[in-house]
Amino acid sequence: MNCIFVAKKPLFISSNAYLSQLKKRDKVKKAGFSGILDPFACGTLIIAYGGYTRLFTFLDKNPKVYQATLWLGLESDTLDIEGIKKIHNIKRFKEERLESLLQSFCGKVSFIPPKYSAKKINGKKAYEIARSGGKVVLKAQEMEVFKIEFLNYSHPFLSFKVWVSEGSYIRSLGELIARELDCFGSLSYLERLSEGGLVYQNEKKLNPLDILPFPIIKCQENLKEAVFNGKRISKEDLKIYKEGKYIVKFEEFFSIILYQEKNIEYLVNRISLC
Repeated sequence: MNCIFVAKKPLFISSNAYLSQLKKRDKVKKAGFSGILDPFACGTLIIAYGGYTRLFTFLDKNPKVYQATLWLGLESDTLDIEGIKKIHNIKRFKEERLESLLQSFCGKVSFIPPKYSAKKINGKKAYEIARSGGKVVLKAQEMEVFKIEFLNYSHPFLSFKVWVSEGSYIRSLGELIARELDCFGSLSYLERLSEGGLVYQNEKKLNPLDILPFPIIKCQENLKEAVFNGKRISKEDLKIYKEGKYIVKFEEFFSIILYQEKNIEYLVNRISLC
């Protein structure tokens, strides 16, 4: 079965465990998801079955939109409510200061991913090393905050909505916000609302041609056999003259190609249309 849809992961279950539930429910063997969610987080998870799992790398997943609540004064190893060490009593802040502080994070932000994350160190996941008592050393990286919106402040809980680039860690962003306030801070709630404009719609099946960000070339039937078998074709065959990625579409299947330096390369071939 080939299909792609947006699911809604519940709280306190890993993305992999949730995917296993969906595979069992729908009786499918090959499945995957795009953009892992922490167990304590909930929200949108793009799910694909069958051959459509090959499309994940081609989806435009920017921006990712989250709603989060930061518990100011909460000290946690995991930067969320799963690894609580201590709750510190802190002073109340003025809302104006918090709103201004949030806006200061718009743009490029340097951060260190949480040690309890799926980032890999020498082939091993950081959280596996941390749980076994090993030392976790992660390099600083960059996220882009496109937009951030103050939602509510009910001391010590600060809620906000944020639009970020792929690869961002909202737990790390929360830690940075708290650091500017000279206190500890960890997330008490995190929900992903959308990925690249894709939102949860009761697991409505999506047409891949509608969500892939490439021009579509509807091909003549005389090219069908050549494309199906991955044979060489020319830009004249497809009538393309600008470099880039394209979808080559036939009635039963489509392929994604790259036209570059006068050559055409098959990136993904023979994806069945359902």
